[in-house]
Amino acid sequence: MEERMRQAEYRSIIEESLKTFANIIDAKDKYTNGHSMRVAVYSRELAKKLDLSEEEQERIYYIALMHDIGKVGVADGILNKPGKLTPEEQEVIRNHPRIGGEILKDFKSLPGISDGARYHHERYDGTGYNEGLKGEEIPFYARIICVADSYDAMAADRCYSRGMDAEAIKKEIINNMGTQFDPKIAELMLELMEEGKVPV
Repeated sequence: MEERMRQAEYRSIIEESLKTFANIIDAKDKYTNGHSMRVAVYSRELAKKLDLSEEEQERIYYIALMHDIGKVGVADGILNKPGKLTPEEQEVIRNHPRIGGEILKDFKSLPGISDGARYHHERYDGTGYNEGLKGEEIPFYARIICVADSYDAMAADRCYSRGMDAEAIKKEIINNMGTQFDPKIAELMLELMEEGKVPV
C-alpha cells in the first residue's frame, strides 16, 4: 500500500514538472499559449484511437508535452517576430527540433521523449526537417505528434490570426495524407474531429 502511494506521488511530481516545463515553453512563445498542453491531449486521443495501452497513452501525453522544448534555444526576437522571417531566421526556427532532442537525450526514464522533440517536424514523404526521415523511419510517437501539432497550429487562434474552420482543416489534412502525415494517423484525426473530441 505504502509502495503504491509512493509511486503515485512520484508520478504526480513528474507530471507536475513536465507541465511546468510546458508552461515555460509556451510562455516563451507568446503566439502559442496552451499549445503544448493541447498537443499532448490530442496525441493521447490519437493513441487511444490506435488502441495503445493506457501506459502508452500516458507516455505519449508526456512526450508531446515536451515536443517544443527546443524553442528555449531560439531567441525571443525571432520566436515572437510579428513580421515575415528572413531565410536565416527561418533556419534558426527550423533548428528547434534538433535542440529539443539534445536537451532531452539524457531523459532515460521516459523512453522516446527525445525522439518526440527531435522528429516531430519530419514529413512522411521525407521532405521534413531536420534529418529528412521518411515513412516508418520516423519514430511512431513523432508521427503522432506531427499530426496533433499540425492540427493545433491550424485550429488555434493566434495573436496574429484566427484559427481555420473545421472544413478547411479537414481539407488540409486530407491533402497532406502520405506527404506530411502518416495516412493512418491523419485518418484518425479526422475521426476525432467528427466525434467532437477536438479541439479542447
